[in-house]
Amino acid sequence: MKQILCILLSVLGWTTGMTQNPYQIKGKVDCENKGIHGVVVSDGKNCVQTDEQGNYSLDIDNESQFVFISTPAGYLTEVKENTIPLFYEPIDRSSDKKYDFHLKKNPHDDLNHVFFAQADVQAISSENLDTYHTFQNDYLEQLAAYPNTDIFGIDCGDITGDNAQLFPPYIEAVKTLNIPIYRAIGNHDMDYNGRSFETSHHSFESYFGPTCYSFNKGKMHYIVINNNFYIGREFYYIGYIDEKTFQWIEKDLSFLEKGSPLVIVMHIPTRLTEKQQPFQFDYNTLADQTVNAEAFHQLIQDHPTHIISGHMHYNLNICYNDRLMEHNTAAICGTWWCSDICLDGTPRGYGIYQVNGNQLTWKYKCIGKPNNYQARVYLPGASQEYPQAIIANVWNWDEQWKVEWMEDGKVMGEMTQFTAFDPLAEKICNKAAQTYSWIAPVKTNHLFKAIPKNLQAQISVKITDRFGHEYLQPAEDFSSTLLQLNK
Repeated sequence: MKQILCILLSVLGWTTGMTQNPYQIKGKVDCENKGIHGVVVSDGKNCVQTDEQGNYSLDIDNESQFVFISTPAGYLTEVKENTIPLFYEPIDRSSDKKYDFHLKKNPHDDLNHVFFAQADVQAISSENLDTYHTFQNDYLEQLAAYPNTDIFGIDCGDITGDNAQLFPPYIEAVKTLNIPIYRAIGNHDMDYNGRSFETSHHSFESYFGPTCYSFNKGKMHYIVINNNFYIGREFYYIGYIDEKTFQWIEKDLSFLEKGSPLVIVMHIPTRLTEKQQPFQFDYNTLADQTVNAEAFHQLIQDHPTHIISGHMHYNLNICYNDRLMEHNTAAICGTWWCSDICLDGTPRGYGIYQVNGNQLTWKYKCIGKPNNYQARVYLPGASQEYPQAIIANVWNWDEQWKVEWMEDGKVMGEMTQFTAFDPLAEKICNKAAQTYSWIAPVKTNHLFKAIPKNLQAQISVKITDRFGHEYLQPAEDFSSTLLQLNK
């Protein structure tokens, strides 16, 4: 009887204690017809490395849709449509084809490299993409500042506003940049017409490939993941990393040396506060951050890591500890294309990150503004809460920055950090709510105030970032703008 049962289980694909591998694929990773050793190849669940000749064989999961490589440092893949890196290939189970990856040498030393990080294009119409296309000139000006440098882009997701038909015109709009752009899926990039999470990423994958993958540049290892979990009802989702993704990340990290630096890209932030807060079972808590972030932070604790996320339509830097920092990036669409600033008063823009070896530096670039535009400074009267105070919104601030106010060119002292609504964002969001009722400003902690000693003096704010760069921002009189928005 036992023998018959074992035969039956074997026919069904089972043996005692383990599942048989249902399918195996093979291939080679090479450059100029020479195999590349040690390249990690994966199907999103299992991972292997190429041998001395660049060959690999991979047992793939029944549900796997792609085979992909973790592009090694010093190499580049082919790029489709000017910006889509072809590090992946769809799996065809109807043939015995080989899955080969032909790489080319990077003409630049990628030990030092630069990448641009944007979030939330969130186009709902072709008109939005026409406007977005004009932003490419801003990117191109910045690209020109880094000649003979390895440069690529990162998109933190929400490319469209629930409309996969806009993926092709988005791809066309961004072609001008002509650099590889590595994309994360956002909650508004998902398919909401399926019955489960597993059906939610088909449209995105058909244009951009797998939603979880990794690549290497110099000493830096990059991981892109999907932490938007569609719950199978209408448009509802939560921020959540499923077990399959956890297991894949564990395998991916196992090929790195302990202490190797990471940059991890996702759409929904892991957390919005430095310390984990008591859990609240409400939709904002579930959808605006990653519910199981603590487990994720523990998984990467052996690596100095920068997380880059989007989703919130505001700018926020959080230093969790001396090895982990998250950069939540403001929306490129501003207030859902109703305004050129975001819910916290941050102008629409993108991050520019410069990597030198294992060191990372960054700045925020506002669309249409000079590089040194790092704050908005209000004269007294702009804030109803502090009507006598100068108010400075320093959108890329973190606790290692210094913010001082000046009168007639003389430093008067450090300003006091506080949390409130940005005066301009509050008025703009109230007006935008006439178009979209759900729009509302958010309180931000990157506001600073000071009571001027001489109201007749010329007021400005001196900002020193964590890297020692100094910025001087004159105060602006927004009284007429604020009055106009009140009408």
